[in-house]
Amino acid sequence: MKNLMVLLFLGFALSLCNLSEKLHKSSSSNSGPTASGGGASSKSAEHGQATAQQTAALAGGQQIKWDRQGMSFTVPSNWTEVESESKSFVWRSPGGSDAATLNVSISPMDESFPTDASIQAFYNGAKTRAKNGEVDELKWVEIDGLTGVQFREANPEKPDDFRRLQWMAYRKYLGQVQMINLMLATTGKGYDQHKDAMYGILYSTRITH
Repeated sequence: MKNLMVLLFLGFALSLCNLSEKLHKSSSSNSGPTASGGGASSKSAEHGQATAQQTAALAGGQQIKWDRQGMSFTVPSNWTEVESESKSFVWRSPGGSDAATLNVSISPMDESFPTDASIQAFYNGAKTRAKNGEVDELKWVEIDGLTGVQFREANPEKPDDFRRLQWMAYRKYLGQVQMINLMLATTGKGYDQHKDAMYGILYSTRITH
């Protein structure tokens, strides 16, 4: 089950990367990226701040570092590492099929990649999903100085299906334009158990940029 969850998350990340590549091809006339996260900082964004309950869910937790990408997170003490590679970072809670997972992927882009158009397209896509009842939370959120799109999928019809909390942004790191795709997920029936820790982990994120 653990391998299935990881494959599903990575497949979802790859599909988003493919969308970005299509945007690059269709928006070659757009201007290049900005260090503030593709221009999204000009939009009305709220600061990603954990509530007291979300912070409490991480009490006694551990700070984990993804040194290859200059990122760190705080997770509960009983979470364990699944993968730490150059472009993929995965940690997981206990809980069998209803475990929660932190999955972060990095997608390098060409220097001229139209980050403004891409991040807006991700927002618009999530907005369409919200109209269709597939997303129940959507907003611009700034985390550690980067503004990105945050959205949460609605509770799935089947309790064993996944429910994701996701944040996407662009940064320039070590001279490279990158898309950060940060997902926290569990099953529909496991969501209430893990939701505070998921939000707490998201807002604990520290990013070098």
